[in-house]
Amino acid sequence: MKVISYNLNKHRAAGELVDLVEKHEADVLCLQECDSTDIPERIGGLRLAEATQRNRLGLALYYRENTFRAEDVRAIGLKKSLHDRVLKPAEERMLGVRLRDIDNGRDVIVASFHAAPLTALNSLRRHQIRTALSELQNLGPGLPALMVGDYNYPVFKENLGQKVRDQGYELTLSDTRTYTRYRFFRGHYDFATSIGFDIAHIKTLPQGLSDHLPILITAEVTQGHGSSLV
Repeated sequence: MKVISYNLNKHRAAGELVDLVEKHEADVLCLQECDSTDIPERIGGLRLAEATQRNRLGLALYYRENTFRAEDVRAIGLKKSLHDRVLKPAEERMLGVRLRDIDNGRDVIVASFHAAPLTALNSLRRHQIRTALSELQNLGPGLPALMVGDYNYPVFKENLGQKVRDQGYELTLSDTRTYTRYRFFRGHYDFATSIGFDIAHIKTLPQGLSDHLPILITAEVTQGHGSSLV
């Protein structure tokens, strides 16, 4: 399974999505900072599963409909930062979808995630990540789950990685940095947390109009993990 995650930077990079999906043959597309009133039902052979509606800058998830079938969706709000309370950019910061792998007869969970901005503390983002990962299991306890997106977590990732492992998940970074706008804050902001998936590679793709670079996650369900019920 190939998953692209992309923070569109206030929807500025929306025009790049068809080329990205087609060039990299993505199966799932996870977006952050997209305008849900200005996104199509289909992008490069992918179908919209859901987009958040209560955000000024929202989340969306697309899937390849000849490979998957969307079974359930969950969008949740997370603990708010001061930035969220004052400017109200986002009410929902995680969008999860349970997808039915048609050929293999099993379900997986994929989610788009956008943590609080850098004005918030890492401790608040850790709380958001922990809550989001717990909520994913409500879509299907024990199912393989992959949450990708903008974690806004530039430093102390070792501590975050341990916290994630304590929940049974793994944190995986891309091969090169994913954020370039400010010299001081450059680094890996966009990555993945997963359970029940073997992540072969996360590649940072070339930069477009966004201050974030898109990432391409190549993952397979771990052998023996997840449901195979029809």
